Parts: sequence; structure tokens; C-alpha cells
Amino acid sequence: MKEKAFRIGRRTSELVLQYKSLAVMSVYAVVYLIAFYYLEQRDVAVHEIGMEIDGYIPFCEIFIVPYLLWFAYVALTVVFLCIRDKEESDRLVAFLMAGMTIFIVVSAVFPNGHNLRPKVFARDNLFIDLIRHLYATDTPTNILPSIHVYNSVAIMIAVWRSRCFAGHNIFKALMLALGVSIICSTVLIKQHSMLDVLLALMLSAVMYSVCYRRSAAGEKHVFTARLK
Repeated sequence: MKEKAFRIGRRTSELVLQYKSLAVMSVYAVVYLIAFYYLEQRDVAVHEIGMEIDGYIPFCEIFIVPYLLWFAYVALTVVFLCIRDKEESDRLVAFLMAGMTIFIVVSAVFPNGHNLRPKVFARDNLFIDLIRHLYATDTPTNILPSIHVYNSVAIMIAVWRSRCFAGHNIFKALMLALGVSIICSTVLIKQHSMLDVLLALMLSAVMYSVCYRRSAAGEKHVFTARLK
């Protein structure tokens, strides 16, 4: 009995080490959700944010579809890469965790929100029903920078770089198109301001230089050393 338990424990340890990035991301996701829930529930003064351009962006309910697809878009890609491409998944997980942590810190020290959601809807359909449900469950607070945008950029970068998708240009183009549509959806269903989007893109650029360019320089150095 003890020997069987030892074998199970050893096998579990081996799986955790083999899929370390997935294990780390899973634990972090729980911690992140707890922190986010706390920030959503606390009673504090909220700084209203926005840009003049927000008033010119139309409301388009059909974009609730890519907005909701984001959850599967991120989760399935992370799981797949953590299983199939350890090197790329390590960078992806680092990229995601860094940005999401910065988002939590910003939300904690600078509670923010917007007043862009429509008060009434001009029509009723399935998409409007989904948006009503989203509005009821997700308040327009703690939105800066947009994690929908930031994580979508992270997924697009990882998919484009991963050796798993080498030669699968059609699939990569579809993933890129979905990522762009998710980014657009954040403002077209009035879930985010353009300010949230722009700051998320800027944060993505900064974190790319940290998580990818340095590792790429290291790979180039190793490759050069091998040639010598």
C-alpha cells in the first residue's frame, strides 16, 4: 500500500515538473480571481476614465460573440502550448502573469471605471440578451488596462511564434483575426474605453521586450556559440 502511494506521489511530481508552466498558471489563475473578486466587491470611490473618441464608437451587439470566445481563446491556447511547446509556454505564462499582476496592482491603487454602457437597447435579440447578462455579472469597474486586450495580444504572439503552428499559416491567420476581433469587441460592446485598449497595447509592447526579446537574444548567443 505504501509502495503504491509512493508511486502515485512520484508520478504526480513528475507530471507537475513536466507541465510546470500549466501548474503555475493554474495556481496563479486562482489567486488572480480571488484578488479580482475582492477588488470588485470593495466599496471605494471610483475614478471615471474615458476618451473623447469613445463617443464616436458605435455600439454593435454582435461583437459579444468574440468577446465571450476570449475565455476559450486564452485558456485552450495556454493548455495546448503548455503540453506541446514548453519553451514557448514558459514565455507565454510569464507574459500573462506579469500583465495580470500589473492590472491587479493598478486596480488596487487606482480604482477606475467608465459610464459608457447604453441605458436602453434599440432592439432585442440573442446578442442583446447576452450583453444584458454580461452587464449584470461584470461591473464597468477595474478595467484599466484591458485584460481582454492584453491577453489576446499574448496569445497572438505565442501562436505566431510557436513551432507547433509552423506551416499552419491559415490557422495562425484565423487566430490573429479572432484576436483582433476580440480587441475590437471590448469597445464595440462598451465594456471598455479606448484608453483601456491603448494602455493594454502599450503594456504588451513593454512586456514583449522583457519576456521575448531578451530570451531571443539569449537564443542567438547560444546559436552563435554553437557555430563557433
